[in-house]
Amino acid sequence: MNNENPIIVGLDIGTTKIAAIAGRKNEYGKLEILGFGRASSNGVQHGMVLNIDQTIKAIEAALENCRASNPGIEINEVYVGIAGHHIKSLQTRGDIVRQNTEDEISQADVDQLVSDQYKTYIPAGDRILDVIPQEFTVDNFQNIADPIGYTGIKVGANFHIITGDKNAIRNINRSVERAGLKIVDLVLQPLASAAAVMNEHDLEAGVAIVDIGGGTTDLAIYYEGIIKHTAVIPFGGENITMDIKTGLGVLKTQAEQMKIQFGSALVNETKSNQFITIPGLRGLEPKEVSVKTLAGIIQARMAEILDFVSYHLKQIGLEKSLNGGIILTGGGSQLKHLIQLTEYQTGLSARVGLPTEHLASGHIEELAKPMYSTCLGLILKGYNDYENKRRKFENQFVKVDLTGVPPVQEEEVAVPMAASMVRSGLKKFIDSWKNGLIELFREEEDAKL
Repeated sequence: MNNENPIIVGLDIGTTKIAAIAGRKNEYGKLEILGFGRASSNGVQHGMVLNIDQTIKAIEAALENCRASNPGIEINEVYVGIAGHHIKSLQTRGDIVRQNTEDEISQADVDQLVSDQYKTYIPAGDRILDVIPQEFTVDNFQNIADPIGYTGIKVGANFHIITGDKNAIRNINRSVERAGLKIVDLVLQPLASAAAVMNEHDLEAGVAIVDIGGGTTDLAIYYEGIIKHTAVIPFGGENITMDIKTGLGVLKTQAEQMKIQFGSALVNETKSNQFITIPGLRGLEPKEVSVKTLAGIIQARMAEILDFVSYHLKQIGLEKSLNGGIILTGGGSQLKHLIQLTEYQTGLSARVGLPTEHLASGHIEELAKPMYSTCLGLILKGYNDYENKRRKFENQFVKVDLTGVPPVQEEEVAVPMAASMVRSGLKKFIDSWKNGLIELFREEEDAKL
């Protein structure tokens, strides 16, 4: 294990569960899980914290379980996922004119571009959560993935800006902070899930990540290596459970169990002569439910969710352009025959994305389930931030390589620029140091001479 890497903790505050996972990258760049805990979620509906006290208790229970799995672990800071129908996104454009046009474009120029986008006008009750650069331009050159190292006068970029409701964000902050933790960053859940289940080939081919959670279905669309669109659809697995409860007249726990054990997203794939027996309440007769009827309820709701996905794809003109198809993840992606329904509804290929892409071998088997994609993706987001900061720090120091530079003779005038700068700086430093010593020890008699 590479002990130089920090331990990063992801906290997924979902509608049905709260998960806390602590991980660290090993020398091969894979995530080793050092702690894992989960708890039933109370106080959260459709991805939004409504009851802060209940949410705090659930967070504390998940943290306690995480610490119990590894008593030596210390958890103070977390990366937290955010979702909910209050999340919106918009596209903007930004440009800067550089003063030192002879210099190469640096990280500072890119940071300035991003910083300017935080001044974008948004509705009064909203707050900008994230600014994501898409493609850059340098003067007349278009579609540049990374402008650092280019030279030019005008640098610009298209941006994907994610906003959220201030009160919803405040409730998450309060819940986490009152549970004794500091939030390092709030990350949009579909972006975290995408990080956990995608690889470079998916990014290049173009994919839509559909994360079916308990209260919401989160969507992230990638095309030509960049994020093109994000959305939060206000329906999820919890809605299917409530539909079953209402449609079949059963308890919520019974509806959830039926969905998991016998549920199917396609009516045509079920047998008409198959029935489920539900125990009667308080002496009432047991109830028989057709598996086909159950599938009909599930298919109706899932088809509605997938219609939203198709709508968002059409909005940005990518309904037929994603060669990587649709990657289903989240707890709801485990429904039987969902892949077939997705392909039928959207016309794109589909598969279930498991968060094993970046996990080291020997991980906890439970974490291979799609429901933990967001939480593992939060850790990866934390590592991305850490590596970017380290890169910026390293780039602050100019390394001058004098390998192969011949020794300079006294009479030589033409000195290679890099060597000349180093020697000139060294001479100035020594002269300054020497003069300082002379002044320090100069006696009064010396001053009179």
